[in-house]
Amino acid sequence: MFRPALTLAALLALGTPALALESAPVRSERTAMSLAAELSAVAPGQPFRLGLKQVLAPGWHTYWINPGDAGTPPELALTGPEGTVATGFDWPAPDRIPFGPLVNYGYENQVLLPLTVTPPADLRPGDVLTLEATASWLVCEQVCIPEEGVFRLDLPVEAAPRPDPALAGAFREAEAALPRPSPWAASLGFEDRQGALRLDGPDLSPATVKAAWFFPAEWGVLDHAGPQPMEVAEGSLRLGLTRGAAPLAEGPLAGVVTITDTAGTRSAFTVSAVPGAVPAALGGAAPALAGWPLWQVLLSAALGGLILNLMPCVFPILAMKAMAVAKLSGAARGTVRGHAASYTAGVVLSFLVLAGAMIALRAAGGVAGWGFQFTSPVFVALMGWLMLAVGLNLSGVFQIGGPVGAGSGLAARGGHLGSFATGGLAVLVATPCTAPFMAAAIGAAMAMPPAATLAVFAAMGFGMAAPYALLALAPGLARLLPRPGLWMERLKQVLAFPMYGAALWLLWVLAQMVGPAALAAALAGGLAIGFGAWALGAAQQARSRRGHWLGRGGAALALLGALALLPQLGARPAPAAAAAATEAAEPWSEARLAALRAEGRPVFVNMTAAWCITCKVNERVALDSAAVRQAFQERGIAYLKGDWTDGGPAIAAQLRRHGREGVPLYLVYPPGGGEPEVLPQILTEAIVLRALPGPSASGRG
Repeated sequence: MFRPALTLAALLALGTPALALESAPVRSERTAMSLAAELSAVAPGQPFRLGLKQVLAPGWHTYWINPGDAGTPPELALTGPEGTVATGFDWPAPDRIPFGPLVNYGYENQVLLPLTVTPPADLRPGDVLTLEATASWLVCEQVCIPEEGVFRLDLPVEAAPRPDPALAGAFREAEAALPRPSPWAASLGFEDRQGALRLDGPDLSPATVKAAWFFPAEWGVLDHAGPQPMEVAEGSLRLGLTRGAAPLAEGPLAGVVTITDTAGTRSAFTVSAVPGAVPAALGGAAPALAGWPLWQVLLSAALGGLILNLMPCVFPILAMKAMAVAKLSGAARGTVRGHAASYTAGVVLSFLVLAGAMIALRAAGGVAGWGFQFTSPVFVALMGWLMLAVGLNLSGVFQIGGPVGAGSGLAARGGHLGSFATGGLAVLVATPCTAPFMAAAIGAAMAMPPAATLAVFAAMGFGMAAPYALLALAPGLARLLPRPGLWMERLKQVLAFPMYGAALWLLWVLAQMVGPAALAAALAGGLAIGFGAWALGAAQQARSRRGHWLGRGGAALALLGALALLPQLGARPAPAAAAAATEAAEPWSEARLAALRAEGRPVFVNMTAAWCITCKVNERVALDSAAVRQAFQERGIAYLKGDWTDGGPAIAAQLRRHGREGVPLYLVYPPGGGEPEVLPQILTEAIVLRALPGPSASGRG
């Protein structure tokens, strides 16, 4: 049924033209269509853009150039004076619109389909360029209704083109939605009906890609409703494809791939590849994300957690826990069951805490992914010191049955708190590692409601704890393990060296994040931890009360001395942030921006982050282009670049000030003062050049 016209009144009013350079709309109960121009006045022979502006009632949609399983795309025929040349539509990236078992490709709500018009070169200032157009389109909800309309625009002719400020934003948004050339190498292939599309490039990784979809430009060559399971690894993205009923034509298969990054921004890229062999899978990564039911994501999470036990960063902790299990081989069934349950609870609760922190940080506008805590130099230093302390414990410098569960105290005293803490420690040291199936599950979880996200992380925790949790279900298995003996002491000492290796690795990570002075503070803290461990060991071996208390006092002072060094790490920004500037950009700061504006200079601000794939692609295809760099230089535009990789509060405040909760953010400050213009999150070279103060740049990006 048609929706009542009264319900649509406010929506259709959006189609009312603000200026004469948007035609009178053609209205129905479903749509409001108009023809709009980006210029208030055109110049002889200089191209400009028109757009078929569509405002659709809720639930109704029109179609992309490939409509999917059913439908037909809009068509427009334009006429003008002799010598007028018009292109076809430039098609923005579509959405998937399911209808029962079918899937259509098209547009809902509001969209502008741009095209380029070149007026005759023999026009003269003072003339009027009259353009008339006839358009037809199919609009569908539960039923499909063909519609058509006739439009007219009378455009003044002047010596130079004059932009229409009322419509400039709409055309910038339309251009931002257009697919850009892919910066990645593409390969494509099929075996019978199944195949895959693979993209390879350094910007692709599990940390930057949340979802992706391929839209073929030709109808019927793929199953439009078929799943496209996604795999992501460092440097590669792979989408599974299913052949459709139409045969593959000779030559390359072209289409558009859309990628949604971890900040929720969707970008579109044109890809083209000649079908060949099926591209190889990405090293065992699990297919992920789009359209998976919750039970499949939970299963993937549990498998990923189970495999995580074999990752290098987790194995030393689990090996130590296996020693503790061996100590329990002769213990009562209740004791074995209790330790297994305590460890499992520590693992699962730690996963839930991590998930809750990620959800909270994202809700607050931050960006948090798996291992997000390792972006903090303070956390990395603390973990390095902890790994050093664990190694010294295993080497026998001191004895304690606490968090690592490595000493004899665990079995002797019950040690349920130790088993619980061991589970938490295992999760903490696991976060730099990603096992097969995990990237899929984490990516899916972060796109779900909070309750489902917590369920996925709990499943991952149960998977990681599964080997030890079996003892809670069948404690008799502990009797199958070797009896405690000298071999356990030797194994404990050997396991100290992986912990020292972990401490060295964390030190290397810290060196990438901080300057020399902060790194020296971390090394001094490690020295203090070593002294404290020795003092504690001396206290444990002391035969006098005085020696006992002196040793413990020295250990406490050493620990306090190490903790006192932490502010030096937190107060020092990573050199990467300061080195974010290139020859074309200076580091952003409030003070530098204020100084440049006081000089009356125009300023371009780029807020970016290392994990933001949209930012990196924008820089590659737009900001780093020769034309944009030349425009910056010729027009005296200062280029400031802010790095939000560490989620710093200064840049976060700037983002919120301009209505954004994440990067990218692009601001163009005009010369002489005034509020900045906020550019779209998807850039092309043409969008940047048109927005820069000074002479306008012709051409399209």
